[in-house]
Amino acid sequence: MASERSSAESRSSHLSSDPSIIATDASANSMWEESFDTENHGVSTKRDYSPVSWSEYFEMMDDVVIGSGETKDISFTHSRIRDHSLCVYNNRCVYDYYSLTEVCVHVFRVYKSGQDGPLLVLLHGGGHSALSWAVFTAAMTSRVTCRVLAMDLRGHGATQVRHADDLSTQTMSRDVANVVRATYGEIPPPIILVGHNVGGAIAVHAAGGALLPSVLGLVAIDVVEGSAMEVLHSMQNFLKGRPKSFKSIDHAIEWSVKSGQIRNLESAKVSMVGQVRRCEVEEGDSAEPVSPVTESVAEGHEEFYDLNYVTDKAESIASAESCSVYSWRIDLSKAEKYWDGWFRGISNLFLSCNVPKLLLLAGIDRLDRDLTIGQMQGKFMMQVLPPCGHAVHEDIPDKVADALASFIIRHKFAEARSETKSSSYPFMR
Repeated sequence: MASERSSAESRSSHLSSDPSIIATDASANSMWEESFDTENHGVSTKRDYSPVSWSEYFEMMDDVVIGSGETKDISFTHSRIRDHSLCVYNNRCVYDYYSLTEVCVHVFRVYKSGQDGPLLVLLHGGGHSALSWAVFTAAMTSRVTCRVLAMDLRGHGATQVRHADDLSTQTMSRDVANVVRATYGEIPPPIILVGHNVGGAIAVHAAGGALLPSVLGLVAIDVVEGSAMEVLHSMQNFLKGRPKSFKSIDHAIEWSVKSGQIRNLESAKVSMVGQVRRCEVEEGDSAEPVSPVTESVAEGHEEFYDLNYVTDKAESIASAESCSVYSWRIDLSKAEKYWDGWFRGISNLFLSCNVPKLLLLAGIDRLDRDLTIGQMQGKFMMQVLPPCGHAVHEDIPDKVADALASFIIRHKFAEARSETKSSSYPFMR
C-alpha cells in the first residue's frame, strides 16, 4: 500500500497545551485579541490563529476507498504522495484515483502514525473530524510504542460516501470495521478502540457487536448515557447558537478558542480545518445572524459564546458583496433522528464488553446510575481529568495521553518508550 511518510526531521516540536480562559466581560475580552509579550518589554502582540497542517502531528494520510464490484466488495487505498494521486488494489498500482468514481461507493479519510505495537483506532465526536486527535496522537506515540488510525466518520471531515446522512450507530460501527479491514486485512493488529462522545458510542457498539476480530481494550472519553440523554432536548438550540459561517479559516479557529469549543489553541489550529469548508457567497447573500445561547444550554454543552464577537463576525460577512466563506462541513441538526440511538443503552453495553475498559471524564457528575454501580464493582477503570471542556482530548491532550498510556502499560498491551518509562510510569521501574 502506497503511503506518504513525513520525515521525522521535518516535524516541528509540539507546543504545550494552552487552555483558553473564558472571558465574561468587555475588559476581559481583550485578552482574546492580544497576549502579553515579556520579551518585547510588555508590548502586546496579536495571537496567531493561522491553521497548521496535519503532517505536523501524523505520519501519513490515506483515503481508504471501499467500493462494489460485480460480485464482491472491493477496496482501494488512495494515498497522498507529494502531488501525485495513486490507487492501490491487491498491492498493485492501478488507475488514477479520479477515474474510479463510477466504482467508488465510500471514500474514508484516515490519518496514521506508528509502525509497531497495538493499533489505536481513534473515533471523533459529532461535528469534529479525525484531526481532533492530532495533538493527542503526537503525545501518545511519544509515550508508548503503538500505531494510530484516526478516521473521519461518514458525513464528517473529508470522508465522501453515499448516504452520508445515515449516521446510525449500526452503519458507522460497520464503517469502522470496513476501514480497518481494508487497511490491515482480515487479521489486523491488536486493537484498542478509543472514542470521544458519539465516537465513544460507536466504539462501544463496534466492540459489543464483535465487528473486529482482535479488540484488546475499549476507551470511552466523556460519553455517559445519562448526561447525554439529558442534554439532547437542548441540542437544536445549541446548534442554532453557533455562527453559520466564517470569513476565513483563521476566524473559525479564533471563534473556536474564544467560544470555548476548543480550549487549546494548538489543537484548534489543526482541528478546525476538518470542521469547516470553503464555499462561495454570491452578491446579496448573507450569513444568518446568530441568536444568543441561554445559560442553561451553554452550561450543558461546556460552551461559552461571546455574543458581541459572534455578531460582529456575522455582520462583517453579511456586508461582503462576493467572497469565499467557511461553513460547517456537516449540519448535525439534520441528524436529530439518530441522536437518541447514539446514546440510549450505551452504559450497559459498555459494561457488557468483555475487554479491559477505561472511562475518562471531564467531571464526576457525569456518571449515571449504571456506570456508578459498575465502577463500584470494579468493572472498568475510571479517571476524572483536570478542569477542561467537553473536547477533553483536545483541551488537555497530554493528560489524556498519560491516562491512556498508563492503562495500556498496566494491561501489558504495549511498552513505554524508554525515555518516558522511569519518569512518567514509576510502576514500570
